[in-house]
Amino acid sequence: MNTRTETDSMGEMSVPAEALYGASTQRAVLNFPVSGRCMPLPVIHAYGLIKWAAARVHHELGLLPQDKAKLIEQAALEVAGGGLDAHFVIDIYQTGSGTSTNMNVNEVISNRVCQIVGKPIGAKEPVHPNDHVNMGQSSNDTFPTAVHVAVAQELNKKLLPALEKLQHSLAAKGVEFWEVLKIGRTHLMDATPVRLGQEFKGYARQAELAVNRVHKALNAIMELPLGGTAVGTGLNSHPEMPGRAIALIAAKSGLSFHGAQDHFEAQSAKDGFVEVSGQLKTIATSLFKIANDLRWLSSGPQCAIGEIILPATQPGSSIMPGKVNPVMCESLLQVCARVMGNDTTVTWCAANGNLELNVMMPALAAALLESIGLLTNATTLFATRCVDGIVANRERCTSFIEHSLAMVTGLNSKLGYDKAAEIAKQSSKTGTPVRQLCMERLGELGITEAELNEALDPARMTQPDAGMVGGGGG
Repeated sequence: MNTRTETDSMGEMSVPAEALYGASTQRAVLNFPVSGRCMPLPVIHAYGLIKWAAARVHHELGLLPQDKAKLIEQAALEVAGGGLDAHFVIDIYQTGSGTSTNMNVNEVISNRVCQIVGKPIGAKEPVHPNDHVNMGQSSNDTFPTAVHVAVAQELNKKLLPALEKLQHSLAAKGVEFWEVLKIGRTHLMDATPVRLGQEFKGYARQAELAVNRVHKALNAIMELPLGGTAVGTGLNSHPEMPGRAIALIAAKSGLSFHGAQDHFEAQSAKDGFVEVSGQLKTIATSLFKIANDLRWLSSGPQCAIGEIILPATQPGSSIMPGKVNPVMCESLLQVCARVMGNDTTVTWCAANGNLELNVMMPALAAALLESIGLLTNATTLFATRCVDGIVANRERCTSFIEHSLAMVTGLNSKLGYDKAAEIAKQSSKTGTPVRQLCMERLGELGITEAELNEALDPARMTQPDAGMVGGGGG
């Protein structure tokens, strides 16, 4: 491999000849060959926005010559746009403040400027990575700022639309299946009838609440730590820089970022990220419930519940011909499990804020962004490749209703609990449907056929004013 020599405060380093990063980055590459997973690109892209905004504001404040500022802005926007992704090579499990990644960004921008003006990579002219690209900044305020921006953008641009799509898909099925009557189940045992559409409306409401939770998560991270520099005091930062730079970042991203009310809190504590992760865990809990329910409802299909039919996306077995499995549900369940595990990682990382700095931010960022990415992708696929194609097995739904002992609950108001329980036991013992048993005993029971049909009308049982009396649990 061809190399070139670059220097940093510790001396010379051999760097791959074509790499836009420099000595500090190469040291980190050698120091942290831990996971083979590099810093998530949304963090890198957010860093590009920060460096772009800082350069522009520093020029406006008279601290950075126009030619240098324009060159930094150009290169920084290339970083933000993903054009230089291949040059961000440091492992997630690096220095806990993200210093290595900040220097990776500074060096790439500096060397990209060298390319733009036709100077050798590594010349640090006309733009120095520390003096110019990192002017008025520290890793300790820019790295958490980059994570805030990255997480907010991923929530807003990706997870939010995915959940809104799922909500729409589930709500549409709620309408489509409204007339389909089926047996309800509590404790996985037969309960009184419900509408299949009611179940799907319930799922749609869970998805709607998930959308609301994303908005709450966004609100938790709108304060940016930029401007606190090393320890929160703002040393070496112009007092106007943070506010003006954050305004530029907000305008560019379309999100309502604003400066931290207290930089000591913003740099040492990461409670906002814990709140975001908690919302993601709650969303995962909702999605797990929905996906698991659909597995149960489609189970069988001949020898179990089989009330709905999921789209067949692939063969389900290497040995059983014709078997089709609920693979989209299973994929989502695994994603939810991962998100719940990532929440623990985020919590532990955020708890390790020691005095003026948190020193586990890269792992926190990686876990949080992985959760967002996984939920986005799995939710999108679940909506389009599963929910949108679900079909109701109407005949099976009707059959289960008529053969369910729970139908007897509709007789409570006519016969009383004890008499209804007696009929249920007889139905269970003989295998005779409740309706048939009652028809054979109309005179003894003291009700008419019309009253019986009204009491055992499954559609009536799905309404809140079904006339039931007496207590009872699930």
